[in-house]
Amino acid sequence: MITEKKFPMTAAGKLKLKEELEHLKMVTRREVVERIKIARDFGDLSENSEYDSAKEEQSFVEGRISTLEKMIRNAVIIKESEFNTDEVHLGNTVTFKELPDGDEETYTIVGSAEANPIEGLISNDSPIAKGLLGRAKGDVVSINTPGGEMSVTILEIK
Repeated sequence: MITEKKFPMTAAGKLKLKEELEHLKMVTRREVVERIKIARDFGDLSENSEYDSAKEEQSFVEGRISTLEKMIRNAVIIKESEFNTDEVHLGNTVTFKELPDGDEETYTIVGSAEANPIEGLISNDSPIAKGLLGRAKGDVVSINTPGGEMSVTILEIK
């Protein structure tokens, strides 16, 4: 039997995925089906770009639904009560400063299913998170990123 990949996430992250799934199933899926029906009325399907576009969108939506269902089914919830602030773990919010004179940055390390760097949520699989995991406040860490190596000092772990 093949073991499915587990997706570590917070309870809030799982809820957000469930909301997205519900919206895709109840709203987006119906909108796409309606677009396909309308596009069929335009005539010859072999030369109908509206129909092709709607079918591509339908394929994307169905793929996303399948992915979300898998992530939700295999979610492993990170409990806030288990967060350890002695060293960086999944679920912690970490503030660090890039050396020698960079700005402070703060990120929460989450599972890949709920990562959103724009919102300060980075995947535990990202280079920065991998460099920080297991380290303590005050540690100076060298991190290999796609943009090159960077050194940071961990200022705070919450």
